[in-house]
Amino acid sequence: MRRDGGNRLPALPARAAAGVLLALALGSAAAQATTPSAAGGMDERYDRDKVLRVCQDPNNLPLSDKEGRGFENRIAELLAGKLGWKLEHTWYPQRMGFIRNTLRAKLPDSDQYKCDLVTGVSTDFEMGLTTRPYYHSTYALAYVKGRGLDDVATPEDLARLPPERRQKLRIGAFARTPAVDWLLNNGLIDQMVSYQHQTGDPDQYPGQVIDRDLASGALDVAIAWGPIVGYFAKKADAAPIAVVPFMPPDKNGVRFDFSIAMAVRHGDKALRDRINGLIASSGPEIEAILKEYGVPLLPLDQK
Repeated sequence: MRRDGGNRLPALPARAAAGVLLALALGSAAAQATTPSAAGGMDERYDRDKVLRVCQDPNNLPLSDKEGRGFENRIAELLAGKLGWKLEHTWYPQRMGFIRNTLRAKLPDSDQYKCDLVTGVSTDFEMGLTTRPYYHSTYALAYVKGRGLDDVATPEDLARLPPERRQKLRIGAFARTPAVDWLLNNGLIDQMVSYQHQTGDPDQYPGQVIDRDLASGALDVAIAWGPIVGYFAKKADAAPIAVVPFMPPDKNGVRFDFSIAMAVRHGDKALRDRINGLIASSGPEIEAILKEYGVPLLPLDQK
């Protein structure tokens, strides 16, 4: 993963790593598109085909990958199983162009779209019709235990370290995320090692900041979207990694927590409603999957 010079200050929080994903990077980037079909007709098509076609990233653990090892893979399997439908995938990296090449793209010489359900967006996502949220998580910081930071139990503990300890820290954070605002507010921006989400290399993944650079000692602290931190901390074999979530509200008004939903095409209300029903009835099963992956969970407001 490419690292840029330490003091670059982004103007806006964008894609919140693989967790908030499309919602922050793409949600306000384009006008809404509608699907000119009646909801009843859509419902009949899904009942006839009995296929749940999901749009997912092929290399974005812990969310999804082509081998089905991510929690979004598992949750999609759960929903398809409850519907009694076959599960099919359209794979495309979750970066600019994802929606255009998946949810809005039709198969050649066909009126059928490549896929019908995006499995991870924020609730204010604008490029699709969102479901109710299925989990609520937050950013987290991580460090390797036994390397001098074991007294850090909260993010505030890190900010309150003596100046001589703070100045030696190398803190990895993704540009254009709330982590940068927090570092700036707490006088730690000079210690930041900046990471980019969209490097153009589909083989790179956000978790490298944890399982490569933090574990190896290239970083002292890493700050990222909580599901990324929790998963790769659990998977790290070389070193025991502590996970410290940011708990809202932040004293400076920085938002770290986001509720995550799914999305269908605008106008596809029938499928959205079905997925809503499944999310509502599958809460304990979904929560069990998320906990298995180490996702830091906050209370979920299911209005």
